[in-house]
Order: sequence, then structure tokens, then C-alpha cells
Amino acid sequence: MSQSKSDSYAAAGVDVTAGYEAIKKIKPMVESTYIPGVIGTLGGFGGLFAPDVSGMKKPILVSGTDGVGTKLKLAFLMDKHDTVGIDCVAMCVNDIICSGAMPLFFLDYLAVGKNIPARVADIVAGVTEGCRQAGCALIGGETAEMPGFYAENEYDLAGFSVGLVDEANMLDGASLRAGDCLIGLASNGIHSNGFSLVRKVLGIHSHASLMRYEEALGTTLGEELLKPTRIYVRAVRALLAGGIPVRAISHITGGGLYENVPRMMKEGLTASIRTDSFPVPPIFDLISRTGNIPARDMYNTFNMGIGLVIALPEAQADKALALLQDEGETPYIIGSVTQDREGVVLS
Repeated sequence: MSQSKSDSYAAAGVDVTAGYEAIKKIKPMVESTYIPGVIGTLGGFGGLFAPDVSGMKKPILVSGTDGVGTKLKLAFLMDKHDTVGIDCVAMCVNDIICSGAMPLFFLDYLAVGKNIPARVADIVAGVTEGCRQAGCALIGGETAEMPGFYAENEYDLAGFSVGLVDEANMLDGASLRAGDCLIGLASNGIHSNGFSLVRKVLGIHSHASLMRYEEALGTTLGEELLKPTRIYVRAVRALLAGGIPVRAISHITGGGLYENVPRMMKEGLTASIRTDSFPVPPIFDLISRTGNIPARDMYNTFNMGIGLVIALPEAQADKALALLQDEGETPYIIGSVTQDREGVVLS
């Protein structure tokens, strides 16, 4: 690497030596995520992982990919880059666990207008923290310097994860039945979707607008909005390891409860959810009031305080609640599965 240098490329805005400096900064963080199965380290042309499939009759790989979206605009304005990586990991691994799979590894893609090694290190610090929370390894990625495509102080961040589950243990909603209990796990606020609407409604266009203290929130707008997405992998792992017969899981992202809950339901059954069964975080009230947004639109855009919905037998509800609380989650019984043709009904 020390022999690699191009003055011509640097004159065009791409500094390859800055890329090598960034790799030196992030390598220890990346290696801190390594779990059994990781082969090698950074520097190869592909990330290598040898999964342990012992005891599995038919191992199934489950993958998920996503980005952070326009929440990144807030990170630019705040010049705070160490949490968006958690969002990136969360949006992928929270999808994977809906199939009953546990994430094995993660790869990220970071495209920057200018490679500033300290900022790249901050971004990757968030990615590695997300991987540690999810119990998966960061085994590779790509940082692309793209001057003239992105502004010098802007970037995009996306990634993907791969998980593993035995086919017999996959969750697809087939075992759902009327009378099952619906448990909702509290979100950490807005998480990582709906920010185009958030920025428009709350007039977010400058650093000053994010430094505004909001009495109802007990913090500045920027601190509230940059809270990273909760990662629910360990909570789901605890349920499955505890012998809870989980029927189905839904990750509440873009489209809110109205769009995501029906994705876990089978035909002829309805998720009947009581909106008064869980507290709605103040940030959603602020958005609704400021933008004069109807409740139906709010529940069809945001998670409204519930980041994950889990369906399981009603008789197992108390045990499940205890296990989830032991994992540091705040769970609520938010409704039940009923016999109907609607995917979800909120009341």
C-alpha cells in the first residue's frame, strides 16, 4: 500500500492515501466485531465466513439490505457521524430476525464526497457498535470517494447482512392462529424512516434548527432525531432460546404499523392492535401537531413507539415479557390475532 500513490488522481479529487489512512483507523474497530466463523481480516477482495451448521437439517441463508436514508442530512448538519452506522446495521438485521434467522455478518458501503479519515472512522465506529449489538461480524465493506457526485461534506451509507436459520425453525406466519398475543417492543423514537416528512414539517434546514431545545422532548431536536435505531436481535434470540413458540415477527419501518404488520399475517387473520396499550413518544406528538398530520397518516408512516411486533401463544405471554425485560427491552401487550380478512386493524 505504501507504494500506491497517484498525483493525477489526487488532482481530480480522489486521495488514495487518505483511503489507506482510513483503513488503518478502522481496522481495530472492525476486528473487535469478529465472532467464530470469520476467516482472515480486512484487505482481501471478499469477506470470508464459515458458518457453523452443525445440528441443522436444512440451513437457510437469510439476507437483508438497506441504507440510512435522509436521516443522514441531520448528521451532516450536526456534524455528528458516530450513530448513523448503528441505524444502517439495525435496518438490515432487524429485518433478518423476522424470519427467525440470526445475523452472521455485515458489509457496509460508504460513498463520500471527500475521504476525511477521522470522519470515516466515526461512521464505521457506529457500524461496528451496531454489529456488536447484533452479535454479528463486520467482515468487509467499501469506501468510495466520489468528488463532484457528492458534496465534500456529504456521504451515503448502506449495507447488507446475512443470517442463518434451520428451515424447520423459520418464521413465516404459517402457525399463526386466532387468539395469539401480540407483543410490541418499544422503539427509540423515529428510528430511520420518514425523515423527509420530519425535515419538512419541523423546518430542519440548518444546524441552528437542530439545536433548538424542545420542552416536550426534554432535549434538543437534533439529539432526539439522531437517536439510533434499536437493534432487537438479542431480544429475539432470548425468546427463541427460552423455548417461546414465536409465530411471526414484524419490523416496523417505513409504512408504519399499517404497512408492516400485515406482512407477517396469513390470509384470514387480523392483527387487532389497541393504540392506547403503549405510550407514543413525544416526538410523534410534536410532528403531528406541527404538521397537522392525521393519526391515520402518522401510523402509516412512523413506528409510533413500537419497533418490533411479535406474535406468540397467549399462554406464553408472561414468560415472554419477563425474558424481554431481562434483555433490557420495554415490551407491551398491544393486541391479539383475530379471525378476519384485514391484515391489521388499529383501534
